[in-house]
Amino acid sequence: MPGVWFDELEVGQLFKHPISRTITETDNVLFTTMTHNPALLHLDEEYCRTQTEYGQRLVNSCFTLGLMVGISVGDTTLGTAVANLGWDEVRFPKPLFHGDTVRVETEVVELRESKSRPDQGIVTFLHRAYNQHGDLVAHCKRSGLQRKRPKA
Repeated sequence: MPGVWFDELEVGQLFKHPISRTITETDNVLFTTMTHNPALLHLDEEYCRTQTEYGQRLVNSCFTLGLMVGISVGDTTLGTAVANLGWDEVRFPKPLFHGDTVRVETEVVELRESKSRPDQGIVTFLHRAYNQHGDLVAHCKRSGLQRKRPKA
């Protein structure tokens, strides 16, 4: 079980996730169409080339959010999470494009004992995603209900 128990986490703890991911055109188009998002910014290359400041399609920000959180799971919550409680302060300071490679780091920013579940606690993670140039492309806070280490 690679996830971390609630009682093993510390505020300020930083995870530099070893997994990185290059985003493909297929990733972006498939995700965008599966979620019924008709935005030309993700689907229409000609429109983006001639009508936008970027000159190319943008990666769907919901895909970016999912990828950023997904990359973090193996090191933080795999097997120890009870439930995702919410995302806050989701921001995308720079766009991602097809061919960009994303790396992620996660910081523990808050820990709180659960009042109703003595064997669990609430953790708040700050996820940050960077492209291959080191530019911050996304960040968010994610709160989750996390199991404590079982008593032997």
